[in-house]
Amino acid sequence: MPQVPQTFDALAVRAWCGLALDALGRAREEIDAINVYPVADGDTGTNLYLTLESAVTAVEAVFAGHEAGGGGDPGRPTLADAVRAMAHGALIGARGNSGTILAQLLRGMAQVLAGDDAPAHADGTGLGLALRHAAGGARQAVEHPVEGTVLTVASAAADAAGAADGDCGAVARAAYEGARTALAETPDRLDVLRQAGVVDAGGRGLVTVLAALVESLTGETPRGPAARGPGPYSRTEAAHTVAAPCADDDAPPRPGGPAFEVIYLLEAEDASVARLRERLDALGDSLVVVGGDGLWNVHVHVDDAGAAVEAGVEAGRPYRIRITHFGIGDAHAPGAERTPAERVQRAVVAVVPGEGLAALCTEAGATAVLARPGEPPASGELVQAVRRAHAREVVLLPNDAELRHTAAAAAEQVRAEGVRVALIPTRSAVQGIAALAVHEPQRRFDEDVVAMTSAAGATRYAEVTVAERQSWTMAGICQAGDVLGLVDGDVAVIGQDLTETALAVLDRMLAAGGELVTLVVGDGAPESVAERLQARVREAYLAVDTVVHHGGRQGSVLLIGVE
Repeated sequence: MPQVPQTFDALAVRAWCGLALDALGRAREEIDAINVYPVADGDTGTNLYLTLESAVTAVEAVFAGHEAGGGGDPGRPTLADAVRAMAHGALIGARGNSGTILAQLLRGMAQVLAGDDAPAHADGTGLGLALRHAAGGARQAVEHPVEGTVLTVASAAADAAGAADGDCGAVARAAYEGARTALAETPDRLDVLRQAGVVDAGGRGLVTVLAALVESLTGETPRGPAARGPGPYSRTEAAHTVAAPCADDDAPPRPGGPAFEVIYLLEAEDASVARLRERLDALGDSLVVVGGDGLWNVHVHVDDAGAAVEAGVEAGRPYRIRITHFGIGDAHAPGAERTPAERVQRAVVAVVPGEGLAALCTEAGATAVLARPGEPPASGELVQAVRRAHAREVVLLPNDAELRHTAAAAAEQVRAEGVRVALIPTRSAVQGIAALAVHEPQRRFDEDVVAMTSAAGATRYAEVTVAERQSWTMAGICQAGDVLGLVDGDVAVIGQDLTETALAVLDRMLAAGGELVTLVVGDGAPESVAERLQARVREAYLAVDTVVHHGGRQGSVLLIGVE
C-alpha cells in the first residue's frame, strides 16, 4: 500500500482534489440522472465536476509556482497556500446551485486551515473543526435552507467528524460514514426525492468528494453510496418530477417556478451584499451567495434575469454573468403537454468569441453560443444550445482548448437524451470557421464529421492580444501592455506595435505554406490592420487567398487562421 499522510498538509490537499475530480468524473452521469431538486435540469454532477475542476487548476498553479521558485520553500507550498487556492478556484468556477454550495464548503474549510494561527499540518481535531465550519458556512450561504439536501449531508458529516477520535484518516472516515448515512435518509426528509425514488444529487456529490478525502488520507477506497432511494426510479420519471423551490420546509411549493438561472461573480462590500440578498430573495428562489473579502459568487433562480443582474450592478461590479433559460416545459413545468416541432436531421452548435462571428455562424445555419471575454459558457449553456438546435444529429464546435471538458460534459448529457453528438475538438474560432465551411448536411453523419474534423485540423491558428500583466512566455518575459502574438496557443512574438506584431505572426505562419488566410478583426484593432495583412499576402505569398471577418467585442484583438 502506498504511503499516505497522517496529517492534512498541502500534498494531501492536492491529492484530495485530484482524486475527487476523478471520482466526480466517473459519477457525473449518475449524479446528473438523479438531479430532481431544486430543479430537475440534470446537471448537478456536471456542475460539481466543473466547480472542482476550477479548484484543481488553482491548486496545481500554486504548486507550479513553488516548483518554479516562486515560494519560500521551492516545490512545497504551505497548507494555507493550498487550501486558499482550492477555495478561490472553486469560488470563481462555481457552477449551478450545487457547485456554489460546494465552493462555500471548501471556503469554510480554508477559513479554519488558513487562519492566522493555523498550523503547517492539520491533525484530526483541526480537520474536524474545518468540516464543522464548512457545514455551518454553507448553511448560512443559502437564504432558505432545506433539510434533505446537501446541507443535511454536510451537517451529518461534520457531526460525525466532531465525535471521532484519532488522526485525520479516522476523522475523514467518520465524516464519510456520517454523510453516507444521511444521504440514504434524504428521501425521508424531502418529498420530491421520495416521489422520484432517488437520494439528493448534491448530497451524493458531496459523499463522493468525502470518499476521495478518505482515500487521500488512508489509501483506502470506501464503499460507494447508493443513488436510489426507496421506491421505483427511472431517469424519465426523475425528469418529470415536479421540483419544489428552495424554500423553508413548511413553505408550499410553487407550481412552475422561475424561468432563468442567473450566476455571476461580484466584487462588492459586505454591507452591499446584505442588501443584495434581500433584493434577490424577493425576485426568486434557490438563492445562494458565497464568498467574502470583497469577492462573491451569486446564484439565483428568477423570472426577470435582467433585474437580478441590475441588483448586482447596484451592489458592486458583477462579471462572468451566466444566464440559463430552463426552457418551456422543462425543469419547472414537467409534464406540460405540448406538441414538439419536428426535429431537423443535423445541426452545428459553435462557441464563438464575439457578436460578429455569432452572426456569421447563424447566417451559415449554425446555432451560436457567445463566449464573452472572461465569461466562458457553462456546460448547461451548451446543453441548452443543442436542445435549441432541435436536431437528431449535432456537431459541436467548442473553438477553445479550455472548453474541452465543458463541451465533453455537455455532449454526454445530450447523448443521454437520445441526440447523436460529435464533438470536434476545435481550439480556435478560425478552426471552427474552417469546419463550418465544409459542412454538408446531406452527407452521411460520419462522413460530414470526418470532413469537418479534417478541415479544422488542417488550419493553423494564431491570435494577437495585449498582455495584462508581466509574465513568463515561450518567447521570453512580457510586460503589461506588450502585444503578444500566439501561434497554436503558445506565445511566439512579443512586440510593441500591434500591426507589426500581426505581420510577424502572419509571416511565421505562412512560412510553412498555406492556401487561405482567415482574419477575424476585433473592435480593438487598428482600422488599417486588415488592409496591411492583406497587402502582405498579395505581395509576398502568391496564390494565397484572404478572407476578412469582423468579430466585434472578442477577447483577442485579432485571430488568424491559415489553411
